[in-house]
Amino acid sequence: MSINKHELRRGAYYDSVVLMQLQRGLLELPGVIDAGAIMATPANRDLLAANHLLPDRIAANSDDLLIVVKAESEAAATEALSQVDALLTRKRAATDQDFRPHSLSAAIKQLPEASWVLISVPGRYAANVARDALDQGRHVFLYSDNVALDDEIALKQTARSKGLLVMGPDCGTAIINGVGLGFANRVRRGAIGLVGASGTGLQAITSRVHELGAGISHAIGTGGRDLKSEVDAITAQQALDVLARDPNTHVIVIVSKPPTPEVATRLLAHARSIGKPVVVDFIGYAPPGRQLGNLHFATTLSEAAEMATRLVRSKLVNDNEAQASLTNRYLRGLFSGGTLAYEAMLMLQPILHPLYSNAPLTNTQLLSNPLHSQAHTIVDLGSDEFTVGRLHPMLDNDLRLRRLRQEAADPEVGIILLDVVLGEGAHPNPSSELAPVIKGIMQGKHLEVVAIVIGTEEDPQNLSAQIDRLAEAGAIVFRSVSEAIEYVAGRVKQFDPSDYPPVALDHFTRSPLTAINVGLESFYFSLKAQGATVIQVDWRPPAGGNEKMAALLAKMKK
Repeated sequence: MSINKHELRRGAYYDSVVLMQLQRGLLELPGVIDAGAIMATPANRDLLAANHLLPDRIAANSDDLLIVVKAESEAAATEALSQVDALLTRKRAATDQDFRPHSLSAAIKQLPEASWVLISVPGRYAANVARDALDQGRHVFLYSDNVALDDEIALKQTARSKGLLVMGPDCGTAIINGVGLGFANRVRRGAIGLVGASGTGLQAITSRVHELGAGISHAIGTGGRDLKSEVDAITAQQALDVLARDPNTHVIVIVSKPPTPEVATRLLAHARSIGKPVVVDFIGYAPPGRQLGNLHFATTLSEAAEMATRLVRSKLVNDNEAQASLTNRYLRGLFSGGTLAYEAMLMLQPILHPLYSNAPLTNTQLLSNPLHSQAHTIVDLGSDEFTVGRLHPMLDNDLRLRRLRQEAADPEVGIILLDVVLGEGAHPNPSSELAPVIKGIMQGKHLEVVAIVIGTEEDPQNLSAQIDRLAEAGAIVFRSVSEAIEYVAGRVKQFDPSDYPPVALDHFTRSPLTAINVGLESFYFSLKAQGATVIQVDWRPPAGGNEKMAALLAKMKK
């Protein structure tokens, strides 16, 4: 008959890797059937209970070390527990550096050139360690999960104000200047940079890029909540800015589960302001098109890697870098076709904000007064409010001609988009009325008119003649909404540069990478194996895990 014995050590903190190896060491001892070595959190106690290892009526706190042995006899169980210190000592002797500082401040004094702090301590302590790192001017790779959302927001706002990055919480993967942090794969250096709110997504893309023969400049993880509306993609925006300024990054990839619509719009607006191709893979998100300006949309992780690899090898990189944009000017769309207006809204919605219409896709996009545009606006001139008592705009251009002049008079407008629909029963010669007005409104103004012409050569209006006349007037003519929106997306530049200090590029190019590791020793060994200079901190919970005492000590320190 088996017997269970346990030992509880109050306030004795060990990281999960040490405990995993302690558990394995116990399982190798004679007569041991099963074993558990955990920090006694409620979740860990539940796991022990599920495996019939949790002692009855045990009073343990989350910062207590609980060791349980199930053995063939009481003597075997007692002997196994007597080996715990030896197993822990052997583990520490095999891994210890010459001297382990007991605090982050001491580690920074020992390695003042360290730019990065890796944190993988329990979540309830992680925010304070990260805050300490930021206060001492270091970037943070925050692997720890179970960090409060309010703490994440505050940490990232503080980091942004200091020109620092917080990658995480729950950030499992990053590659900085060729050195992998966390669970990154070993990949060759190259010209593709990544921004990822998905750790395994970053791993899948970087591995596939390596397989395709290309390489990675940097892969910057953000943590899974960064693209939620509460956090507002603070780290993702900073990461895009870093990669945009990095001369060794020629193509950028963004990977994430679908962000909230408002955050997606702002992030893609930022990406469109970059003079580099950007591949976007919002996993499970219906892309607005295959390409919008410098944005290239992928639907799978593998496709994102393949797109980035093709782009980095093509002349499109130089083409995008040379492309000019209209900064801080609005788009106004004047449509006679309701379905064409709807398609334009669908394609523009992810990349323009704010976007309004009298035929909105969401309630927040409703144009308050259909007779007056605001910000970016798409107007369906064929909707009921415009056609009561007058002909449909496919027959009568009067309303659209007036609106063309009205939009052109607005100094904030950079592009006017309109459709020209030919066919039986439509206006017999729409360009005869539209072309003179288009030519007139473009005189002496920094303004573009983009026309979508729908029809065939067999239509009575003579398709070629209509296109030629519009082009002669100065309009840029396309034959489909998707082609027109792709062009427009590359011309409307909507991103106001941040007032916050930029993240210093030398922290991403300095070799070797210098870091301080607070938590999992496996990260320390990984960095050492890659040639980084790193110090392991012998971290323990403040005040032995007594939260009231820790709060008092923190108050006294301030």
